[in-house]
Amino acid sequence: MLTTFDLDEHVYDALRAGASGFLLKDAPPDRLVEAIHAVRDGDVLLAPSITRRLVERYAGGRGPAAPPGLDELTAREHEVLVLIARGLSNAEIAGALVVSMPTVKTHVGRVFMKLGLRDRAQAVIVAYEAGLVRPG
Repeated sequence: MLTTFDLDEHVYDALRAGASGFLLKDAPPDRLVEAIHAVRDGDVLLAPSITRRLVERYAGGRGPAAPPGLDELTAREHEVLVLIARGLSNAEIAGALVVSMPTVKTHVGRVFMKLGLRDRAQAVIVAYEAGLVRPG
């Protein structure tokens, strides 16, 4: 999402709607190109000012409540959610857990299904909201 509005509510709404990036229109052109490539590659990209506010908010425990379904995750799915929130790719998760890529994809799919998520950006938000991971 590219916008002039630097408001947290817009960030939350965009990420919940499935956006994988959120930049302000005053971003330099090279940053926009980087963002397009990052999102294409499956990464999540937020404007630095937004990232700072989100980290401060979640570090202070003032984020919205985690969605229902978190308690339905198995121990392994919980591990996978934490690793997603820490920014690991599926290949890196497979290496960390010593499992195959198809197994990781199955776990990721189940996490998304149980929590009603569309993508990794939403998974990161849920993990921070639930206090499963902390900045730093």
